[in-house]
Amino acid sequence: MNDPISLLQTVSDDVQARRPAASVSLSRVGITGVQKVIRIRAGQSDEQLFYAELECFVDLPPSQKGAHMSRFEEVVEEAIDEVVLSEALKAETLAAHIAERVRERQQALRAEVTVAARYPEHKVAPSSGLRTQTIYTLFGSAVASAAGTRRLVGVQAQGMTACPCAQELLTSRARERLQDDDFSDDEIERIFEHVPVATHNQRGLGTLYVGCPETCADPIDAAVLLRIVESSMSAPVYALLKRPDELFVVEHAHLQPRFVEDSVRIALATTVERFPELDDSDFLYSRQVNLETIHSHDVLAERFGTVGEVRAELDDGTTPERHTSLGDWLRG
Repeated sequence: MNDPISLLQTVSDDVQARRPAASVSLSRVGITGVQKVIRIRAGQSDEQLFYAELECFVDLPPSQKGAHMSRFEEVVEEAIDEVVLSEALKAETLAAHIAERVRERQQALRAEVTVAARYPEHKVAPSSGLRTQTIYTLFGSAVASAAGTRRLVGVQAQGMTACPCAQELLTSRARERLQDDDFSDDEIERIFEHVPVATHNQRGLGTLYVGCPETCADPIDAAVLLRIVESSMSAPVYALLKRPDELFVVEHAHLQPRFVEDSVRIALATTVERFPELDDSDFLYSRQVNLETIHSHDVLAERFGTVGEVRAELDDGTTPERHTSLGDWLRG
């Protein structure tokens, strides 16, 4: 009688290595929705727990029936246990480490890993000084291949935008009414200087990625990326606001109206300015989604490309024939 354990081992070893019925290579095979709590060390003593979701994939040649799915989970567990991160907010380092191990363990040409970690940060309300807790999302992605490992660090944050178009329409209407009521042009301008004009608002969701071949010359501080995303919108949002805080946020937003397109462009320009050490071959991706209030749809804008492409447009208006996509950049 066959030993059931030996039989199971033989089947599990052989099935994935068999030839498939249709000899077609697959772009990505792996696991998604892996939930872990990871501990990241900041400095010498402080540590913070992050709730993270991970995805791990490899490409699959046309000669191989399947990937060894259990090996993905094994590598994730080993990497979380063994990798010691010296600084907080370095999810891309963990992603790169897992990708390299997955590629080796699966004997694949290419491995891809994404880590999405949610973590709390305390923000101080602008007027009352109340400390409120805000949940941010940190992304770390990496692709390992024979050419090396490319990694990206990204963040996602919420904010508020005020529509410039509606504000100009309301300004024009208010100007007409003031003129009809015999206000002089100087008086009207003084009123507009002191009183923000109403407009409709949106809650926005901004995303920003910076990618480097191997590692960036100087590590990208994800906390700085978060501030860039928040400042690209009309005003930040808070979990808890007292009346003076509400006044500050609403007034600030209406004094700084921005389209969804503005947020993307400002985030990119600020990133290039804030990180002058970025190489032209590095990668940028900015995305803004605004949840509309007076429409039944939402609006989106995004821009991807190399740092060199974005720099050239900012410096002298040189527009590339096409924007380098993330897939293009990851393939080198």
